[in-house]
Amino acid sequence: MSDQCPWWPATATKQFGMMSMFVKEKLHINEVVLGTAFGIAVGPHAANIFDPRSWSTSTDNLTREVMRVVLATGLFAIGVELPQLYMLKHAKDLLIMVLPTMAFGWVVSAVFIHSLFPGLDFVSALAISACLTPTDPTTCAAIMTGSFAVKHVPANVRRLLAAESASNDGFAYPFLSLSIYLTTEASRRSAIGKWFLIGWLYQVILGITLGTILGLVFATIMKYTHRKGLIDRESYVAQYLALGIFTIGITSTIGSDDLLAAFAAGSAMSWDGHFKSQTENEVFSSVIDLVLNCACFVYIGAWMPFDQFNSFELGLRPWRLIVLFVALLLFRRIPFVMMVYSWVPEIRSWKEALFSGHFGKCYVLHQYHHADLLVATGPMGVGAIFISTLAQSRLVTPESPPRDQEQLLAACLQPIVAFVVLGSIMAHGLSIPFFAVGREVRSRTLSLSRTPTSNQPDAPTWLLSVRHLTGPSSGLDTPIDVEQRQANGLDQVGEALDTLPQSADRSGALSKRSSMASPW
Repeated sequence: MSDQCPWWPATATKQFGMMSMFVKEKLHINEVVLGTAFGIAVGPHAANIFDPRSWSTSTDNLTREVMRVVLATGLFAIGVELPQLYMLKHAKDLLIMVLPTMAFGWVVSAVFIHSLFPGLDFVSALAISACLTPTDPTTCAAIMTGSFAVKHVPANVRRLLAAESASNDGFAYPFLSLSIYLTTEASRRSAIGKWFLIGWLYQVILGITLGTILGLVFATIMKYTHRKGLIDRESYVAQYLALGIFTIGITSTIGSDDLLAAFAAGSAMSWDGHFKSQTENEVFSSVIDLVLNCACFVYIGAWMPFDQFNSFELGLRPWRLIVLFVALLLFRRIPFVMMVYSWVPEIRSWKEALFSGHFGKCYVLHQYHHADLLVATGPMGVGAIFISTLAQSRLVTPESPPRDQEQLLAACLQPIVAFVVLGSIMAHGLSIPFFAVGREVRSRTLSLSRTPTSNQPDAPTWLLSVRHLTGPSSGLDTPIDVEQRQANGLDQVGEALDTLPQSADRSGALSKRSSMASPW
């Protein structure tokens, strides 16, 4: 069935589309989890009818290009959909959320990797942790665009995390290149020199500059053709895919940072709001995003190297990988974001900082003037796999068993990254469904606790959901009696209360009501 393998991602997308409303809006399960699970089920370690590793003799190159296209289109779309001048207005916030947070997570992750896998020296651990440093924009977008997240996660936090996740994928290049140069170069001086010239100036700075120029040039051309009546609305929407791929084609050809270039091009395209205004209410970009996400995570599920998660000669054990994953969830981002959130205006409370620290799984769900929390850490997915394949291309092909540290790094890098990515997909993708179930159970429990007392057996059922007011004399909760309220003229009190500002606190309204109506 190898000739039919490429059709399986499309099959998964079709099946997900058939029941997407129920799955996403009722079960709160996104295409990331379903696509990965489907890929595992049909992959070589289960049904064995879809094996990406059989498509090419260079699986790493194939995987890297698949991840590159998915990431680039997603990053370009994020840049386009940010508010006008967002990157300029929030440059300080992003500077704090991207580079220092990534550096903290890079070092902390390396410490855990080096401790759990002592065969790897600290420089090799830094190379592996560089692949796990960025917050994955594809997984974040899938998690943060459902109705559950839109209702309960503040818009300012969603925008900040979208911009951060788009930025830090590209900024993973310098962290990776420093680790690789320290591993492969003969001297540290040579390694640091190449890191500065190539890792920062040529890759990062040139990538951002090139992407910005491309975005501004095409934005100018499209505004001109729009004024002349030469371009239609459909052609605007097509630029989501066309310009994103065009940008990464140019930058990857010259060896620059194509991910940052794609995000910079998208931001520059909508810098003045013209491009975004022309593509508002269009769903084509969302359709393309859904198709690519489904296909990509089916690929990832089938690509997972399960047979390498337990290797005695490499020092890999399942329990070590599980401990590493849990440690990264708790310590990779959350401690640092909690320390610096007061310098980020977009993060308005420690609860939102906890959410941002996990862009993940610290979901801050605002309802009835309180927040509920579910803690974890930033998702790792397509970006981590892309960076790991990029690192693999710069290392030697390992022998069995590995003869030196570079070969050991080349052999251990992808199994460790793949296991953490798999755990992150499941932990982050299933957090909202579990949380939704918990809220439903608690809601039902509270509803049952409001059951009328035995001295009011005939109370109507709709009163079960009515909040009770505390009587000042008896200290007991008694339901509001509508007839008694009318008899005592308390309707006038209710009308007076209705004129209070809507922003008035509930407790303030209750205190006013108590002072105005002593029988309560």
